[in-house]
Amino acid sequence: MGTSMLFEWRNTFLQVTQLSGDALLIYVGLLLFFIAAFFHQRQLKSHYAIWTVIIFAIAVEMFGARHDIWDRGYWRIGESLRDIANMILLPLIIWLMAKYRVWKG
Repeated sequence: MGTSMLFEWRNTFLQVTQLSGDALLIYVGLLLFFIAAFFHQRQLKSHYAIWTVIIFAIAVEMFGARHDIWDRGYWRIGESLRDIANMILLPLIIWLMAKYRVWKG
């Protein structure tokens, strides 16, 4: 079975920008977090912002798992967990720092 249009677009984007797949996930997670925080009263400590990133990361990986099962016949669980961690880690750190006021004296 062939790859979906979304994966073809992703691979083309990665070739043009010469980013790795992990870097793309990190940037997408940060961008999504900042956009959600901006629209929710411009607060980095917004629960909506971090939950948006978490839900999006899981949804993208469920789509990736389906793609793995169709193309490979099995699900690469370790790869999926690494991708979820890549997308969530930096937004989670920023959210925790804002929530607990790390940089505010």
